[in-house]
Amino acid sequence: MTVDFDGTLFQGDSFNLMFQAGKKEFGMREWSTVLIGTIQALFLGMTKGKHALRIHFFKAFAKTFKGKTEKELGHFFDELIEAGKNQINEPLVHKIKEHQENGMQVIILSGALKPFLDALTEKLGLTVTTIGTELCFEQDGKCTGETGPVINGEEKVQAVTNWLEKLQLKPEETEIWAYADSKSDIPLLHFVDKPMIVNPKNGMREVAKMNQWPIFGGN
Repeated sequence: MTVDFDGTLFQGDSFNLMFQAGKKEFGMREWSTVLIGTIQALFLGMTKGKHALRIHFFKAFAKTFKGKTEKELGHFFDELIEAGKNQINEPLVHKIKEHQENGMQVIILSGALKPFLDALTEKLGLTVTTIGTELCFEQDGKCTGETGPVINGEEKVQAVTNWLEKLQLKPEETEIWAYADSKSDIPLLHFVDKPMIVNPKNGMREVAKMNQWPIFGGN
């Protein structure tokens, strides 16, 4: 079973949450990095669309982590969790635990940064696999400011496929559920056996109706 993060397990937007946390944590150097990235992102938004804009801004924000240790980043992610704790989808947390009690393995699958996903699931008391956008580190343990591929769209399908291969499971022989909320999740929702739509927005309610996909916690 896979569970999306932004708009699904977390009912807000981790991009906005990171920006708000940056207001407290960042100095001139960090904001200069974000500003340059924002200008580049705005240009991409005009030429390649909103999705490219968000990814470029996300990568620019990650550059502000350059030189920080995992411990220092842990403090930043703890701040994010504290700021966003009221936006956790508690009914979905309970549903995840219910699935686990029934023997199902659970993946939190998101474009959000993996260290953030790890910190949050630990805070929620969830023993799950997390697959998210990786931060890169030097051998001395300091962050390079770079990220791995952003886990979004078709990348989610590939991530699930890779995970199944590691477990020596075949997709056609495994019942896979997916809880997700947005149009970027549509490739994954078509890939799985049991798609569940959470907090549908931006036309996703119509997409769900057309595909006869159930809505979690709604009609």
